[in-house]
Amino acid sequence: MSEFDEFLDVPKTEAHFKKAAEIISTLPKDGPEQSTDVKLYFYARFKQATIGDISTSRPGMFDFEGKAKWDAWKQVTDENKSKDVLYQEYVNKLVELLKKDGDVTRLNELKAAA
Repeated sequence: MSEFDEFLDVPKTEAHFKKAAEIISTLPKDGPEQSTDVKLYFYARFKQATIGDISTSRPGMFDFEGKAKWDAWKQVTDENKSKDVLYQEYVNKLVELLKKDGDVTRLNELKAAA
């Protein structure tokens, strides 16, 4: 079992979550996979964990990016997950991306955030 896999089983704290958000915001464009689906995954969980349930109306017909973000956040809102679950999902998704990229340095930064 790799150190990436071992860390997936560790309960994640708010400190891990905040460090993960910091790492995600600094990932290079040519770094780990950053598809639209992955970005929306992080966006929705970040918003739900930091703001809570979505309370705005869905953006207009021509705001494609806004609608995609709203839909992703609404889906997570509807799942009614606790902050602890959101922290776990958010951090573990980052760990999976770091594993694909073999980025032990950022993994160690994340581990140290506990």
